[in-house]
Amino acid sequence: MHEPALRAAAFGSDPLPDPAVLRGGGSGSGKERLLAAVVLGAQGRYAAAATLLGRLRHDADPVTASLAATTLASHRRQLGGHRLARALDGEALAKVAGLESEPDPDGLDAAGARADAFLGLAADNLALGRQQAARRLAARAAEEHAGWRACVRGGWVGAEIELAAGHGAAAVAPAERAFQTAVARGARRHAVKSGIVLAVAVRAAGRPDHREISDGLVGNALATAEECELLSLLWPAALVAADLRPGHAEEYRFRVAQVLHAVLRSADPCGRRIAGESPWVPDPGG
Repeated sequence: MHEPALRAAAFGSDPLPDPAVLRGGGSGSGKERLLAAVVLGAQGRYAAAATLLGRLRHDADPVTASLAATTLASHRRQLGGHRLARALDGEALAKVAGLESEPDPDGLDAAGARADAFLGLAADNLALGRQQAARRLAARAAEEHAGWRACVRGGWVGAEIELAAGHGAAAVAPAERAFQTAVARGARRHAVKSGIVLAVAVRAAGRPDHREISDGLVGNALATAEECELLSLLWPAALVAADLRPGHAEEYRFRVAQVLHAVLRSADPCGRRIAGESPWVPDPGG
């Protein structure tokens, strides 16, 4: 009943759905609960998302169970919990290894679930300093040909791999591919993150016009994240803005602290713990 609105929120043009739709999705079918958890995570409501995902990891449908595990892994990774995320991504991959299913327009199928797991594992390994493993896993994800969402996420991971290797110029192409795909699809949340990644890549590449391009991308990402209450993306966008706009750095860092405080208040105990231990997540208390 709520699936079309939840898809529009999770993967489309309406990232801020009616609260009644979100509540209804949370008690709906397995797919609706999965979509509701994706939306809740995007809003930084990690405890509510984890409640749904913890149950869905044991769903009778292996695709739903796999996607629940990779979604929870993504939420843990957003708070700096890369080791926990790696275990969840490995669990997700095991559930759909060799499985076939009907294709889904947003990759909520076996191929999409495998691509999500491989890309999650690539991001996990990259954060743990294993660049070659990350490259292999990202290449394996691309072999799934899993559709637009895997293309976007593959672009993010591909750019991050090149940035970690110090290859700023090589990071631009995958970041641009992710951004263009997300915009063409009308996926506003994915376009926000893609804009952030592309801004960082363009700046690292040192293009002559990199300041203007990066500033415009981050400005748009900030505006959309604020408008759509995408708290999980708002604080990273503000961190990048603080670097790009040094004259307003304190203002943006204050916003980062505000948003992180709200996010951690809405996180489950595991999320708060890993954020507190992570060198990647700023201390909201300063």
